[in-house]
Amino acid sequence: MKDQITFLIIASEFKGNEFIKACKEAGCRVFVVISKFLENKPWIRSHIDELFFVEAEKDQQWNMEDVIAGMAHVMRKNKIDRIVAMDDFDVEKAAELREHFRIPGMGQTTFRHFRDKLAMRIQAQDGGIPVPAFSGLFNDQAIEAYCDSVEAPWVVKPRFKASATGIKKVHSKQELYEHFEVLGEDRHNYLIEQFRPGHVYHADSLSFRGKQVFTSVGQYLDTPMEVAHGGGIFRTHTIKPNTKEDKAIKKLNVAVMDCFGMQDSASHTEFIQDKETGDFVFLETASRVGGAHIAEMTEAAYGVNLWEEWAKLDCNETRKVQVAKINQGLCRDYCFLGECGASGLCWF
Repeated sequence: MKDQITFLIIASEFKGNEFIKACKEAGCRVFVVISKFLENKPWIRSHIDELFFVEAEKDQQWNMEDVIAGMAHVMRKNKIDRIVAMDDFDVEKAAELREHFRIPGMGQTTFRHFRDKLAMRIQAQDGGIPVPAFSGLFNDQAIEAYCDSVEAPWVVKPRFKASATGIKKVHSKQELYEHFEVLGEDRHNYLIEQFRPGHVYHADSLSFRGKQVFTSVGQYLDTPMEVAHGGGIFRTHTIKPNTKEDKAIKKLNVAVMDCFGMQDSASHTEFIQDKETGDFVFLETASRVGGAHIAEMTEAAYGVNLWEEWAKLDCNETRKVQVAKINQGLCRDYCFLGECGASGLCWF
């Protein structure tokens, strides 16, 4: 088809089959770029038009100069309309490709708000969103001032790693400096923030044209950090809609997405309810579907498959579909297929 939309999907981990399937079933061409070590995973190849490999082993960085050169060759005969990242580690790759080939979507400035934990905190704080007291780890004098003014314990977090990977809880200035010896020259890739005990919540959203058209709120029973450091099994559950917690998290999530410049994507955002004050505080966000089977839990609770609906909204936005506005009070403002109920996604 002459006007067929082409998606380029970036996946350095095995995930996204449901997104790929929904894109193809929406009439799009689907190109997928994966790490070579994932070649034998059960990709839904019947729905992939072109599958490209990057010579990279597990946890190995892609050589983006090679990837750009390869995509330049592909684009000689193929127009790429949309580039989508399936995982945290793919967000930066997708942004660099969009910037280089001038393809619409999240660029290298905005992507930092969804990948760099230090950039997240600075952006949120500048936008009036509550965050734990934090500091970069660049300047010794600033670190001293932080430690003298913010009560321990603190957590030292990697700026670019996902989930609870690499997080270290420290209880004193001496313990902090001992940890700096471990970090060595990599210290600048970490931040420090105050440990705030409390219940941790997550908002799993779909944004369309800058608005959240669907959000599910959940509460961790055992957080990723607790499991990573203390063992056990990760657990979470959905929060009943229209409760006090649900409304507060959704309101704060809208503020975060607006502040960070989110337009069209799935997102997974975490907040903590301070044990002492009861206030909700922003922790971090990612422009992806939540992992650890959160997508499956959301589908079981609401009948909404986040991967599929993310693909639908991306396909429709790329086609510049005229989206109908429903005013009967039965649906939200945006129905992805321009017809109430046509997508099977209705929340009222």
